[in-house]
Amino acid sequence: MDCSEEVQSLSQELSAPTELKKGMSIFIDILRRADKNDDGKLSFDEFKAYFSDGVLTAEELKELFHTIDTHNTDNVDTDELCEYFSQHLGEYENVLAALEDLNMSILKAMDKTKKDYQESTHLEQFVIRFLLKETTNQLHSLQTSLECAMETTAEQTRQEKQGPLKPEVLSIQWSGRRSNRRLQRNSSLSPNNPLLSLINSGVYDEDSQWMIQVNRLQKLIDRLEQKEIRLEPVEEEVLESKSHILIVQRQLSVLEEEQEEFRLALRQYMECACAQTGCLHIAVQRLANESRFILYEFWEHNNVWKNHLQTNYSKTFQRGNVDFLETPEIVTTMLVPASWWVLNNN
Repeated sequence: MDCSEEVQSLSQELSAPTELKKGMSIFIDILRRADKNDDGKLSFDEFKAYFSDGVLTAEELKELFHTIDTHNTDNVDTDELCEYFSQHLGEYENVLAALEDLNMSILKAMDKTKKDYQESTHLEQFVIRFLLKETTNQLHSLQTSLECAMETTAEQTRQEKQGPLKPEVLSIQWSGRRSNRRLQRNSSLSPNNPLLSLINSGVYDEDSQWMIQVNRLQKLIDRLEQKEIRLEPVEEEVLESKSHILIVQRQLSVLEEEQEEFRLALRQYMECACAQTGCLHIAVQRLANESRFILYEFWEHNNVWKNHLQTNYSKTFQRGNVDFLETPEIVTTMLVPASWWVLNNN
């Protein structure tokens, strides 16, 4: 189906006898994608497979399914979907209506581009390519904002179910001539500081553990000030599982012609990942004279990273890499003591 046929098909859907309210045509598409056996309705299994978001339980999804199924047929059709969601759209009613108009406008523009591009002048073709690129960038930007909003709301829901974490108040007595400097530094920690993030997450849940790190840091500073730097063997330490952070190294060999698009996707991915709870730091390097990028990700612990892999923005980045990469990416992970991160960030 070319663009003109798609415009005609969409117009026919919007003018169908069902007389859907503006913006509600999205639910025709939702039912079409969720309806795996093409019988024009959703069974509970099809409903659960499409609408499950990892937050609602199976019982809650079952209750929602029967709430939507006002005809009591053990199936959900388009009318029932529209009837239920139309009562809860709020501001998204305008968003869906605008998306419907945007979809029509883009399809019409693509149809005209297909007909006129070959006969356009060299400069006119440049303008068309430029407008296509900028339209794509704007849509990518909107998509990134929406994905970040989705991850934020999902994270807030998970935290509400787990209950708020109560950070432990630590009382530390400093001594020596550097006490004022350290007190000032610790009193100015921002909420986004990785050290506070580690403390609040329970990495240091006892004063004794904290004091061990403080004493070790003081000895290190003393040796540096006296310029007596020596590498010495350390005693074996027994650490709790939460006393480590996870470092992930990702090596990505990018096709030369895809580097611009890859950089755009990488920037969007990093912006979303850095906003994710549990992400301590992300850095990227590009090897000179090569199209190979090395991405370093620091996460509070392994489970946080696994949750990150299930996010929409991470899956979008992975799907894009199928087209961008010359060879499959190489992923290496390593657990290191959390105290190393604290020492380096102090």
